[in-house]
Amino acid sequence: MNDSTVPDLMRRQWRLPASQARQGRKPRLDLETVITTAVELADTSGLDAVTLPRISDQLGVTAMSLYRHIGSKEDLLHLMMDAASELPGTSAPPGGWRPGLRQWALDLWDLYVRRPWIPRIPVHRAPSGPHQIAWLERGLEPLAATRLTWREKIRVITLLSGFVRQSILLMQDLHDGRPAGQAQAEAEHEYGSALTQLVTADRFPQVAEMLASSVFPETDEPTQVTERREFIHGLDLVLDGLEVRIEEASAAAG
Repeated sequence: MNDSTVPDLMRRQWRLPASQARQGRKPRLDLETVITTAVELADTSGLDAVTLPRISDQLGVTAMSLYRHIGSKEDLLHLMMDAASELPGTSAPPGGWRPGLRQWALDLWDLYVRRPWIPRIPVHRAPSGPHQIAWLERGLEPLAATRLTWREKIRVITLLSGFVRQSILLMQDLHDGRPAGQAQAEAEHEYGSALTQLVTADRFPQVAEMLASSVFPETDEPTQVTERREFIHGLDLVLDGLEVRIEEASAAAG
């Protein structure tokens, strides 16, 4: 394939050959080595550690020489994101659209837990790399038997992926804001106990009733358990709403 309409970033993501005008003597580096080095830096030290000077130091080249391979720093981030977003080997579970989409969202959550730097990359464009398209394909598969339109199916994937990403970012922010070693459940209990001393039923009746319930119990539950449970509860609420829309589409189609 040598279609000039394919943008340079997508050429690099799909490892298409460079145009003849750009070919010359074999370079010291290749794209795969640059991406692998950048991903390893992000895995070990976080996204802030991925700088062109640091990559060039590890590879023994100048920072300017990297641009020939990556195009730009922004393009490098998108190349990293796609390379690091391998799909799990398990296939979607049977049982209709809901189990499939639920597993898809859980798999994406697990990817972000393993590589928390991925959701920190700004989303400036639609997914375009082969791993990202594989995620899109896997997400669309459970919806194939529904009567949703293609535009609605894309909206479903956008909604779910956005929910997973925002849930992970919130989890990371809450982690950064807690004292070292404090569990999320403990922080929530302290929060509720403090607010109870400040909130009155005449001014904030709904909040006061909430605080009087067991919404923030005292528990030694590990943070990982709290985070995953809350994510799953939120995910099921989203899927409940989607179920209504799918049923409406089916009824309209007769």
